[in-house]
Formats: sequence, structure tokens, C-alpha cells
Amino acid sequence: MRAAITGGAGFLGSHLCELLLEKDWEVLCLDNLVTGSDSNVAHLLPHPKFRFAHQDVSRYIEVPGPLDVVLHFASPASPPDYLKYPIQTLKVGALGTHNSLGLAMAKKARYLLASTSECYGDPQVSPQPESYWGHVNPVGPRGVYDESKRYAEALTMAYHRYHGVDTRIVRIFNTYGPRMRLNDGRALPNFLYQALVGEPITVYGDGKQTRSFCYVSDLLAGIYKLLESNEHEPTNIGNPQEITILEFAERVRKLVGAKTPIVFHPLPQDDPKQRCPDITKARRILNWEPKVSLEEGLQRTYEYFREKLAQSAP
Repeated sequence: MRAAITGGAGFLGSHLCELLLEKDWEVLCLDNLVTGSDSNVAHLLPHPKFRFAHQDVSRYIEVPGPLDVVLHFASPASPPDYLKYPIQTLKVGALGTHNSLGLAMAKKARYLLASTSECYGDPQVSPQPESYWGHVNPVGPRGVYDESKRYAEALTMAYHRYHGVDTRIVRIFNTYGPRMRLNDGRALPNFLYQALVGEPITVYGDGKQTRSFCYVSDLLAGIYKLLESNEHEPTNIGNPQEITILEFAERVRKLVGAKTPIVFHPLPQDDPKQRCPDITKARRILNWEPKVSLEEGLQRTYEYFREKLAQSAP
């Protein structure tokens, strides 16, 4: 099997490259390194079945030779990133999806789109099932990410229905683990980084908004099962264990043994009050559910961050 992974040097993309190599696939990693990092895949470069290509997938993609699968993971994913790169985010969701679907169609390859729980916006239904159409502000600052992914889903389904491309769509909920960037703007890296360096831990709003956190190995297991399935409509993959942001911050502080205070800042515009997947469908059609507890996943991620900080110390 040979796969092309767009955004393959990102947090999730690099873990996916690793997983497919472990399964003896050939892997072509495409990334323009705007938010990804070549350090995420440096350990894979000597692998005889791995190849990295510096590529902006918002431009035409040419891949010589056959391909069995195209996995489209390219996109800024943390709020500071897509607010910093709003046009690039919209382009990779629109043009990048168009180009990667065109590649899959030309190669007669299976296609998997990495979509997001952000398609549900600030939901009025919780937990969120795939049948919920969402509550999104298309012209708010977060709209650049939300709408790029909603458009990408619509385009993927159009290619499936009109061109017969064998497509999959995974709606990814909050995921964490090694290779997240330190202090990348998402809750877990922010909290861990701040606790480790002794800064006050920043909580937005009153901290009563909820999230659910899925460890990266669980997410990848779900994605691989979806890839092997015959399901074309969107499928939620995430951990349904809901936790408030404030409680999460307190857990991180306790894990690190930090004495730093928790400080409260205004809630960003359109920040979701609840985010929790309904994984009934994934359980039914994929026989999948998460296995790694929050305690275990946090411990693994903490050890990675601690090591990273030690390496970057002068």
C-alpha cells in the first residue's frame, strides 16, 4: 500500500505517517511547514519506505507513480494559527481539498478527509451526533477554520457522489499527545507549558466551558478503522468523557506539582461552551472507542513536554 499524507509533518500527520510505516505501507509526506515541523518526521527520514516533499497543497499536486490512499490532514488547527493565517486556512480547506481529491481521483485512490468537531460550532446540542448540522458564525474570526472544513466536507461528498471517489470523512475532536507544539494556543499545551515554566495558568471565561480530550493513539486507531470501513458520511472520533476547562487546568497543575495561580481572561468570540462527541456511530460501525484514560495520556504528554523543555533550555 502507498499513501500520500498532506500535512504529514504536523502533530496528527506525523503520528499517522508512523502508524502506516509500522503497517509496512509506503508513505509520502507532503507539508509546506507553515504550522508543521520537519523535526516531527526527522526520525522517519532514514526509513526506506518514507519520503518527505515540501509542498503547498493549495497549489497543484503532482505525485509520480501509483497511490492507494490520499489522506488530507493539511490545515492550521489551533486558534492562534488559523487566526494568524486566515487566508491560508481557507485556501487549504478549499483549494487543498480540491487538489487532494483530484489526486485521489486521478490515481483511483481511496480518500480520507480530516475534518473537525468545529463543524458543530458553538453547539446547541450536546453531545454532538453526526446528524447535528451545527451552530456556526460564518463571518466571525473562527469562521475561517469552521467554514473551510464544512466546505471541505461538502466538496468531498460531491466528489464521492458525482465522480465516484471512494471517500471517508473523520470529524476529529480535541486530541492531545506528544509532538504538540509547546504553548500552541490550545488548552493542554498552554496549561502544561505554563505550569512547567512557572507562569500563571490562563483560563478563558469562567472555565465552566467543557471539552473532551482524546489521546492521539486512540484517535489514530479510530481513523485507521474508518479508512478500512465502507462508511462515506462523516464519523465522529473523540473521547466522550467531558471535563470543564477549569478542572482540566487544575489537573495539569496538580500533575506538574506547580504552585502557579490560575488566572482568568475574557472568553474569545464564538468560543464553544460545550464540546463532546456522540460516538454511537463509531462504536456501531467501527467497533471503536477510546482506551487511554485521561490520567495516563496526561502523564505521557507531560513527560514529552518536560523533555522538550529540557532540550530547549540554554
